[in-house]
Amino acid sequence: MKKQYFGTDGIRGKVGHYPITADFILKLGWAAGNVLADSRNNNHVLIGKDTRISGYMFESALEAGLAAAGVNSQLMGPMPTPAIAYLTRTFRAQCGIVISASHNPYDDNGIKFFCPKGLKLADDIELAIESYLDKPMTTKDSASLGKATRIDDAGARYIEFCKSTIPAFMDFSGVRIVIDCAHGATYHTAPYVFEELGATVSSIGVEPDGLNINHQCGATHLDTLQQKVLEEHADYGIAFDGDGDRVMMVDHKGEIVDGDEILFIIAKSRAAKNHLRQPIVGTLMSNLGLEHALQQSGIDFVRANVGDRYVMELLKQKGGVLGGENSGHVICLDRSSTGDGIIAALQVMVEMHESGKTLHELKNEMNKYPQVLVNVKIEQRFNVAEHAVIQAAKQDIEHELGDDGRVLLRASGTEPLIRVMIEGTESNQVTRLANKLADVVKDASLVHQIAS
Repeated sequence: MKKQYFGTDGIRGKVGHYPITADFILKLGWAAGNVLADSRNNNHVLIGKDTRISGYMFESALEAGLAAAGVNSQLMGPMPTPAIAYLTRTFRAQCGIVISASHNPYDDNGIKFFCPKGLKLADDIELAIESYLDKPMTTKDSASLGKATRIDDAGARYIEFCKSTIPAFMDFSGVRIVIDCAHGATYHTAPYVFEELGATVSSIGVEPDGLNINHQCGATHLDTLQQKVLEEHADYGIAFDGDGDRVMMVDHKGEIVDGDEILFIIAKSRAAKNHLRQPIVGTLMSNLGLEHALQQSGIDFVRANVGDRYVMELLKQKGGVLGGENSGHVICLDRSSTGDGIIAALQVMVEMHESGKTLHELKNEMNKYPQVLVNVKIEQRFNVAEHAVIQAAKQDIEHELGDDGRVLLRASGTEPLIRVMIEGTESNQVTRLANKLADVVKDASLVHQIAS
């Protein structure tokens, strides 16, 4: 069966537009409660959220829906997505629910679920939840209704967990870091993790007001962090997205260190210590430079479809422990059950500490190919793989690039976008071809919209 609501990362959309409405989320909580309820009376779930203003509304709606299904809620307030995954395991909860739209602007929101092991829900469970959404909502008798409580020490628990993922003796005293929390869910955890490990931390993006999450800050907007690192003569900067599952870094020269480079640094460090279970899993968007650098280090590399869900599936299938995306999703299964920005940054810091190399030196051990990504906004979804004009243009570009480049066209799983990616050896050529193909996609989208 095809899923109607769940995408690659839960259910996501514009607040107030179906299905991201209070009444739908109420019923979603009820549906999830019915599917996840445990006959052994272990009927409790965790609910966390990021800092966007609509989180209050959806937290209440989920709580009410779960209560109607007889399931207890434990509310944690603003917490990073990977913290919910971790705490779901430690609290032995039936599931963890995150109210977040990750790196999207404040007027988007979404719901994603973790199973008791801290992993994304299996497809059959998501389909079972969707089947309940087609049924009339009912309410348990009063004696069987669920209750809601708050967990006050969730942040402290997660901070200690993050610190436990690096050697206990390691001390980052003397290291100057700038941290950008995107006015998101890491604002009250990330700075403390690094400070308690001895680093001198300057924090930005730590004043959420419900509307400023991801706004010109965080992992998707690095200009402010780059400037701050240079102004403060910091050793490096670390940026998270709104829910803390992405991380990007900036070296002491103000140069960006993306998810591919972070993954390479961690993989090479693990391999040098014989602590690596191969292969490394990237995605169709991973830079060719990552693939070549890993191969030169004797490390196998495979590509999954775009999305941390697919990276995770291939890791489990291949028996690997490290994977990620150039956008900053980095999964260290030998440390956590899901992608975690704080934990990934800590692993890079360990390699800097042990090798004595700067972040700039470590990232330059991987030679990136010029890669240009153009997002084409569309009004109506259509299949680019079946569009003759687009495919003809794609083939012409592939012929021009030859064996030294790649062309990728894909629809975003979370936004109304077609992503056009061109990779090659010459920067000017790559930029020209990416814009050329993006124009073709844009024109085709308009024709499709008129025809529909």
